[in-house]
Amino acid sequence: MTQSILTPHPREQVTRKAVIVWVTAVLVYVVAITGRTSFGVASVDAIDRFGVDASRIAVFTAVQIGVYAFAQIPVGMLIDRFGPRRLLVVGAIIMASGQVLLGFTSSYWVAIGARVLIGAGDATAFLSVMRILPYWFPLKKTPLFTQMTAAIGQIGQFLSAVPFLALLHGPGWTTAFISLGATGLLIAIAAGVAVADSPETWAASKLEKDSGHVREKQSPPDKMPIGRLLLTVFREPLCWQGFFNHYASMMPQIVFTLLWGVPLMTLGMGLSPATIGMVLTINVIASMFAGPILGPISARLGNNRVVAAIVFAGVIGFTWIIFFLPEEPRGVTAIIMVNVLMALFTPTSNYGFDDIREDLDRRIVATATGMSNMGGFFAGMFAAQAVGLLLDHYSQGQDYTWADFRASWWAIHLVWGFGWIGLITFRIIVSRRRRARAGRGTVRIVDSSAEK
Repeated sequence: MTQSILTPHPREQVTRKAVIVWVTAVLVYVVAITGRTSFGVASVDAIDRFGVDASRIAVFTAVQIGVYAFAQIPVGMLIDRFGPRRLLVVGAIIMASGQVLLGFTSSYWVAIGARVLIGAGDATAFLSVMRILPYWFPLKKTPLFTQMTAAIGQIGQFLSAVPFLALLHGPGWTTAFISLGATGLLIAIAAGVAVADSPETWAASKLEKDSGHVREKQSPPDKMPIGRLLLTVFREPLCWQGFFNHYASMMPQIVFTLLWGVPLMTLGMGLSPATIGMVLTINVIASMFAGPILGPISARLGNNRVVAAIVFAGVIGFTWIIFFLPEEPRGVTAIIMVNVLMALFTPTSNYGFDDIREDLDRRIVATATGMSNMGGFFAGMFAAQAVGLLLDHYSQGQDYTWADFRASWWAIHLVWGFGWIGLITFRIIVSRRRRARAGRGTVRIVDSSAEK
């Protein structure tokens, strides 16, 4: 009977049930992206609401993405142990609680606590979806669904840039953030109903609804001890390659969309709210357009996909350096071009996840992905705070100008450069190890017992 429920098996052919599970999980990720980027469009309003300067407003984003980054490995371990469905639901509820708290408070420190909750809940979304993919889809299809997940997630950035911003400038701060919280609770309920960890757990739950069915006693899944799991992950060059891949490709997008993009365009370039909304919307559209293209490219390139990531990350970094060369503010066309290039190539930050999913033991995939997913957020935390400190230093208490942003953005350039060099370094290490294995005639065996 179980076999009939699983015919065709989702890991052999894409099925309707698999798509339903994936879409529902991705909705949680969309809400997470909306919450993550909402403070970026509200940062200028937050300066007035909480009466703080740039360095203190940067603490909001630094704390949120710091919590997100440092939660990645613990969350990955929890997903490996308890499954993605539970983490999706709990994470969505935690995010919603943080948004509601942020909507009601006018206290700086309470608001910081709210961003801690939002960052912690956000940390569960992407990793849970990544854990679902190899269980619900054929392995050759997972790079495409990885990029589609990232692309669809960018709808959240559109939601924060347009409808959320409209609520913020219309009904106001409280209504805008409470609306985010209410949406998060609804999506949490949907995830609890529609998401299943694997086809086998879904089939078992279906059979349990048959009153005459008695569940067969099953041996517990083979789980790696925590100490060994962490040691394996931190010693694995593929994980560090993924870390720096995410770092170099994602960090500029994180800093721009989560905090300093709107202040740069408002205070440094003098753009109107409508123009800023258009720029952010173009960023979202470019990201969504890139995802379905970059997924098949990753699948086709295989072990060479990270070479493409190195090239594209270089384009992102050097484009920003060129953007800030003039002493006079750039115009709308220039910021649109930067956003298009950045949004088109940022999804290659996920290429390291494809290597991890294809090469590593399934028992450590979520934890290894979590470590890699720290990269961009870890770097973004430091870069965002550094920009805030430099803005206060260069502005000397006056309004921020193009010159202030131009000088302060060097913090981002330097942080990015370190990550790009790290990516190149670990790509060389991984390539040498693969060549050594090939020379010995050995093949890495990926334990698939978790699937059985």
